[in-house]
Amino acid sequence: MRRVLAPVVAPVVVGAAALAVITLRWSALHWGATTEETRERLPGDEILRDPGLVATRAITIEAPPEEVWRWVVQMGADRGGFYSYDRLENLAGCRLHSADTVVDDWQHLAVGDLVRLHPQVALTVAAVDPGRSFVLHAAPAMPGDPAAAPYDFTWSFVLRRHPHRATRLITRERFAYLHRWSPLFVEPVAVASSLMSQKMLRGIRDRAERRGTAGVGTVGIRTVGIRTAAPEP
Repeated sequence: MRRVLAPVVAPVVVGAAALAVITLRWSALHWGATTEETRERLPGDEILRDPGLVATRAITIEAPPEEVWRWVVQMGADRGGFYSYDRLENLAGCRLHSADTVVDDWQHLAVGDLVRLHPQVALTVAAVDPGRSFVLHAAPAMPGDPAAAPYDFTWSFVLRRHPHRATRLITRERFAYLHRWSPLFVEPVAVASSLMSQKMLRGIRDRAERRGTAGVGTVGIRTVGIRTAAPEP
């Protein structure tokens, strides 16, 4: 009986395992996003015409876009951190601390500015629409640089007003493969990015939704706390 069933059961098990992997991968790449959000064109999509991997993630935040923007715009290893798993990121030498306050000195980004992921790794601001979106692009590597990543990369943040004063925050990562073997490097990166990005989105949500914290009025935008010490250079 076992010999009879084996040829039938084995393909079913393999197929089920493959389906589970595909489903988990899709969920990791599209955490929190609607089908429409995964398919629509977002700022930054025009930079990489033919990406090998695209990850779109999203979260609804019960705070107005101008409040959420203040947390998003100050991200960076040498700024407000990434509101994710600091200890894990610091094991890789990122030397960051996720801020729990909005800092005025970190509220400005312009095209060409650098947003650091690590003291030695930075992305360039490719586009910015204050209060609505900004796009980061991997800084071009020098030809022949052995430390250059085997992919080009963009990272977009889009804020949209949602009903009842809420905000829909959408992020998109796009990887363009530069070598045939690039997927072998990108796929593990995408898995790690999924875990960190989910925590980051929840971290932004929790900070923006926080109530009862000290605030200072600023041109129609509520500031959630002000750090008294200047940020480290």
